[in-house]
Amino acid sequence: MAREGNSQADRALGALRTLILSGAFERGEKLSEIALSDRLGISRTPLREAMMHLHQEGLLSREDSGSARVSSYTMRDISDAIEVRGTLEGLAARLAAERGVAAEDHAVALGILDALDLAMDAASGVDFRAYVKNNTSFHDWIAQAAGSPIVTREIARANRLPLAGPSAFLTGQEGQSPFLRSLIIAQDQHRTILDAIMTGEGGRAEALAREHARLARRNLQQVIDRKNTDISAIPGLSLISPN
Repeated sequence: MAREGNSQADRALGALRTLILSGAFERGEKLSEIALSDRLGISRTPLREAMMHLHQEGLLSREDSGSARVSSYTMRDISDAIEVRGTLEGLAARLAAERGVAAEDHAVALGILDALDLAMDAASGVDFRAYVKNNTSFHDWIAQAAGSPIVTREIARANRLPLAGPSAFLTGQEGQSPFLRSLIIAQDQHRTILDAIMTGEGGRAEALAREHARLARRNLQQVIDRKNTDISAIPGLSLISPN
């Protein structure tokens, strides 16, 4: 029975997160447990568990009455969230450089970066699915290379903030040439960060990782400034207030 309950909560969490990030609800909209339970076909107990989890992630806000509303963010909020993530990844990169990385772990990182190169050089153009997968893997590698469960956990927490993760803006922009150019810059930064880590240059690795995160901030601004942006194509973009 416990496993079934967890399965229901996981299903509720995934389904509700997808609805929120896709813009199915308005910013600030109050969510009804009864209506959501009927819509998702899930009982209210696992639904409450899922809503509590999404509150911790920042996708929902709780009122004093206990009701939940869809969160709303400003550009500054998202920019700050990306800065937090970059700061933590910079710390992880510095610690990895100072503490050293095993040869087999270095080989794993090189394999990921080679896979990113292949994704960018696909015969039919950029293989975005492969790029997202391997981009996420490389950032996970940095988080783990520090050898600190605390740092790894805090980076994971920062990644759950809306639009703050390293792959947040890699969906829905396939036809945008400025975005495609940014992938080339990002991949060069990936290799430079790894080089700094492997040569034991902690300060340089930290600075490079933080600068790399700021590329995501520039991508966000380009998305916001573009008049023809399909908000529903980029998960979480609907949560940003235009003011």
